[in-house]
Amino acid sequence: MLTTEPPASTAPAPRHRAAQRSLLLLAGVGVLTVCAALSLALGARAIPLSTVVDALSGHAHGSDADVVTGLRVPRTVIGLVVGAALGAAGAVAQGVTRNPLASPTTLGINSGAGFAVVTAIFVLHLTHPLQYVWFAVLGAAGAAVLAYSMARRSGDLDPVRLALGGTVLTAVLLSWTSTLMLASRRTLDEARFWLAGSLAGRSLEVLYQVLPLIAVGLLLALLVSPALNALALGDDAAQSLGVPVARIRVVGGFAVVLLAAGSVAVAGPVVFIGLAAPHLVRPLLGNDHRWLVPGSLICGPILLLAADVLGRLVARPSEIEVGIITAFLGAPLLAVLARKVAR
Repeated sequence: MLTTEPPASTAPAPRHRAAQRSLLLLAGVGVLTVCAALSLALGARAIPLSTVVDALSGHAHGSDADVVTGLRVPRTVIGLVVGAALGAAGAVAQGVTRNPLASPTTLGINSGAGFAVVTAIFVLHLTHPLQYVWFAVLGAAGAAVLAYSMARRSGDLDPVRLALGGTVLTAVLLSWTSTLMLASRRTLDEARFWLAGSLAGRSLEVLYQVLPLIAVGLLLALLVSPALNALALGDDAAQSLGVPVARIRVVGGFAVVLLAAGSVAVAGPVVFIGLAAPHLVRPLLGNDHRWLVPGSLICGPILLLAADVLGRLVARPSEIEVGIITAFLGAPLLAVLARKVAR
């Protein structure tokens, strides 16, 4: 008697892959927890983790406890929020533009925020980060609109033109920013620390001002992530699947602007986090943006806090701003990615 085996089910494979991705996200949360603990414990002087825990619970007093609660907790919280925003912004930017080199840095958004802040300091004589937060937001939004308008060709978004337009825009804005800083010693003294990109010396008051923007940006990034999978197939294919391409691009671009602008307003133009996070996550979680965006949201603060801790340790008892560390480590990454894309 002939017997036939039932066809193999394909359902377990997707379930297995989803479970694997979930475990990887949980592992990422574990790594992020370790980075946050190191950020609280390490610096110009090392503080035992037991003292850190006691300080956080209110059971420890003294200079070490004051350093943890007064300096390192705000710094770590800002690193977590800014890193998550930059990581998610990079993933959405690459999905919306179909350009693996897209990020708040390469699209000129960071430079736009920096130019707006320096201009405000030069013209209005601003002296405190709380005063120029919203100038950073407006500058980032304006730069994003300019980069997007330069990349449109016959109504469609050209990824190559977007990358070139963002590069040109960044160069122009940086030159104008440098000109303003050289023209005024007061502007140079006021803006140079912020422009370096740092988590040190930032108060939670500044974060509270832009936290609603970042929260809305993260929500929009997560909501738009399923549609980015169809967008990766091309505009025609996405439209044939019923995806409103123009609306998705507007919502995704708005999310990127909110996330990047809020991050730059708090920590200054920290570079390469948005570019690197999606590329580090993609080999682990794949190209599905429903997983890539949350993975980048976790990877971003891991990279930022790790770079911040490294900046504290390599120049003890002084430190190097996190923006300098990320630029130093990110420049070779950008060269490798550009070579890979060109190939």
